Amino acid sequence: MTTGLHPGGPPQDPRPTGNQPLPSQERVGEAALHADDRTRSSVITARAAASFDPVGRSVATARSFVRDTLQGWGFADIVDDAVVLTSELVTNAVVHAGTSADVLCLRSDDGVRIEVGDRYPEREIPLQAAAVNMGNPDREGGRGLQLCAALAGRWGVDYTPTHKQVWFHLDLPERPVGTRTAGPSLPAELLPLADGRVRVAVVQIDRAGAINAWNEDAEELFGYAAELVIGKPLTDLAAWPHTPGTSTGIVEALQLSRWEGSYGVRGASGRVIPVYASHLRVRDTGGEPSTVCLLVRDHERAVLQTPLRGQAPDAANSAEGQALDPFEVFIGSPAPDDLDGLLQRTVERARDMLDADSAFLLLATDDETELEVRASTGLPSARQRFARVPVDAGPGRYGSARMPAVHDDLTAVPGAVPLLNGTGMRSVVTVPLKVEGRLTGSLGVAAESPSRYSNEEALRLQFAADRIALAVESARLGELERLRRGSLSFLVEASDLLAGTLDRDQTLALMAQMTIPTLATWCAVYTIADQASEPYLSYVLHEDEDRIDGVKALLSKIPPPEPIPTPGARVWSAPAQAAHEAALRTSMRSLGLGEPATVSSGIGTTLATASAVGGETVVLPLVARNRVIGMLTLGKPSDEHFRQEILELAEDLSRRAALALDNARLYSERTAISQSLQRSLLPPDLPHIEGVEVEVIYRAAGEGNEVGGDFYDLFPIRDGAYGFAIGDVCGTGPNAAAVTGLARHALRLLAREGLSGPAVLERLNSAILDEGARSRFLTLLYGELWPQEDGSALLKVVCAGHPLPLRLRQDGTVEPAAEPQPLLGVMEDLELYEQTVTLDPGDVLLCVTDGVTERREGTRMLGDDGLTDVLTTCTGLTAGAVAARIMRAVERFASDAPSDDMAILAMRVSGLQKD
Repeated sequence: MTTGLHPGGPPQDPRPTGNQPLPSQERVGEAALHADDRTRSSVITARAAASFDPVGRSVATARSFVRDTLQGWGFADIVDDAVVLTSELVTNAVVHAGTSADVLCLRSDDGVRIEVGDRYPEREIPLQAAAVNMGNPDREGGRGLQLCAALAGRWGVDYTPTHKQVWFHLDLPERPVGTRTAGPSLPAELLPLADGRVRVAVVQIDRAGAINAWNEDAEELFGYAAELVIGKPLTDLAAWPHTPGTSTGIVEALQLSRWEGSYGVRGASGRVIPVYASHLRVRDTGGEPSTVCLLVRDHERAVLQTPLRGQAPDAANSAEGQALDPFEVFIGSPAPDDLDGLLQRTVERARDMLDADSAFLLLATDDETELEVRASTGLPSARQRFARVPVDAGPGRYGSARMPAVHDDLTAVPGAVPLLNGTGMRSVVTVPLKVEGRLTGSLGVAAESPSRYSNEEALRLQFAADRIALAVESARLGELERLRRGSLSFLVEASDLLAGTLDRDQTLALMAQMTIPTLATWCAVYTIADQASEPYLSYVLHEDEDRIDGVKALLSKIPPPEPIPTPGARVWSAPAQAAHEAALRTSMRSLGLGEPATVSSGIGTTLATASAVGGETVVLPLVARNRVIGMLTLGKPSDEHFRQEILELAEDLSRRAALALDNARLYSERTAISQSLQRSLLPPDLPHIEGVEVEVIYRAAGEGNEVGGDFYDLFPIRDGAYGFAIGDVCGTGPNAAAVTGLARHALRLLAREGLSGPAVLERLNSAILDEGARSRFLTLLYGELWPQEDGSALLKVVCAGHPLPLRLRQDGTVEPAAEPQPLLGVMEDLELYEQTVTLDPGDVLLCVTDGVTERREGTRMLGDDGLTDVLTTCTGLTAGAVAARIMRAVERFASDAPSDDMAILAMRVSGLQKD
């Protein structure tokens, strides 16, 4: 679509220019006699043009274009007729003629002229000298010119060799000087209620949406002094309602030439004050636009509210043909593309058609047992949206939505229409929407006065419902298809996220984060450890982070929901009741009235928290492996309900989340068991050796492993003697760890029997070989240490196939402290011997496993020489500093994660402390 907006100016010929020939004037019907005077008697002050492609969606786009244009010009009185006529003519062009359509809107001082042109002039209208019957108005096509004749003041058809152009002119309604509207004199008891002094807040909003004027009544109504709000956006104070079927927000409403309706303003006390507003867009002498907002308390709306239009005149025959009911005209036009837009337009027209105070439309669930509120006008929509009522509320035709019903006075039959409870409506007429005999919805209008409607109005409303039912059902099925595609995408993404972690806490967080704000406003997850445990509140999330602590505090004060395994969502009323009691308690305290006796104590929450939790709350069980492992709780703020499609999506999510949560639980349990068993293979705390510093660093290869094939130990043998060992079992992981446990415990046992180092290793070799197929070869450095009185330390060392221990002297020289001997676990007969080494004060003995020396980066390896070079730089360092420097050197040598276990044992002789 291409559009062009042109400022007003002298009259211009709206017809095609350039090389196109001037149109030949072929007039059709009596109305065409006025074609020549389309611009002679008036001056064109503005124009807007647009072109639309030959596709079905262009009809809706053309309607929006004409509606926006006329509303911008301030011609709201003729918008509906112009949209209906444009819709029919554009449909003829893009659907039936199959060509693009050009729409031109011309504004003049006496009305609006709209021209719709196409490029298929062969489809001309035969010239007729008198009115003819142009067919059944219910047929597929042929209604466009009938509607022009019925609604337009003037109209006609122009032809060129390449174009056909249908135009119509709508006159502005006359507004005589003086009284614009008036009502009859009424007894005092029938007048609208208002406070002793009606306060009208006058607020002016600049081009950017910021407040630049705030009168005294605004200060009194909302509690803000002018200096506190001047310069702030109105959006910071406005609590804008999410009205079904309208995409207009506060920002868009402030840009309209005129707007009237209800919303809320958050006062200085934090409470939302319902107001009724009338907005008028103006400009100052400098051309700067702004919006003037008049605000009164909602119950005083009669001060500002525009009187409702009167009932349309009865249909009557005339020389022009049969008059059309305004609602029938609307139903005959192509329906809006979106379901909410269609439903909202329907209830608004139904209310106007029967001169009602409110109207509502409900759609049936798939099983036709409940009706869900989808659109309303004149009712608190935020409270009613998505509320559900049963189809059959009682016996007889008046208790079922399947039949038309007229209620003269709802006060005589309380609860007959649950949707209207507490709204002040007294008389109501409802009719069903049916498609092929199946109930698809219910349409109703209501008035505040009794006995307003009869069977005649019910028949008119039923006729309208029959005309709109198929369009509503088609739009509803389209919406369901879009929702199901979106739900499938949501569940696929949720499954991927849940499958990506086995951490229980992260699974809980993901479960809550996926529901907010897609499915609910706040969420709580309860978990159940075992069958005998009570549900525990594990996680709480709210779309407003400032509310999380308050919601958690509120939920922690009430009993958790019952862990019922029945699938599906069930309503949980406890949070809303607790929120109501908390709000009442807080309000009573603020008024200085003390604590009411019926209010529960101990619920420390604010009114904001109560509002956040005061809506509908549902609980879905988390069932995995035939056991309830928790509950997923979803909630809405005050006066909001869940729609059925959201509950079905939440149920699918709960099944996936339950399995993920149970898998995370099982993984956590097995990980805890594995870690506990692994820790049992590590030695306890190292003993303190007088005169000798000891430091150990141990790294097991593999994620989740705390013990591998490398091991170390340092333990007392007898008074003054200590045994130490560092070894490496072939392989890594649990199998190597099993041999590690055998070797470490056998070493302690054999050494304390008084055996020498070679004897200890020979018996350990026999024990390893006895393991048979499970045996693994083992490299081991074993030694015994005796601190001496002169501050030195005596060592007896056996190195069975292990990397040689290195001795760092105080002068910086490094040398091996033992000789290599055969490793263990390979052959039965071993000839081992021990070597004696004396460490002087300041000397360091470094023992490592081959995970250190065989650290690789490509073809390079750290090796014995590299380890020696690093150790030479450790002169004068403590044992802990030596071990840390060696580990840093190993980690920096290669960027990849280690693939082998590593153990480092550093001992430094510091000398005996003398008294």
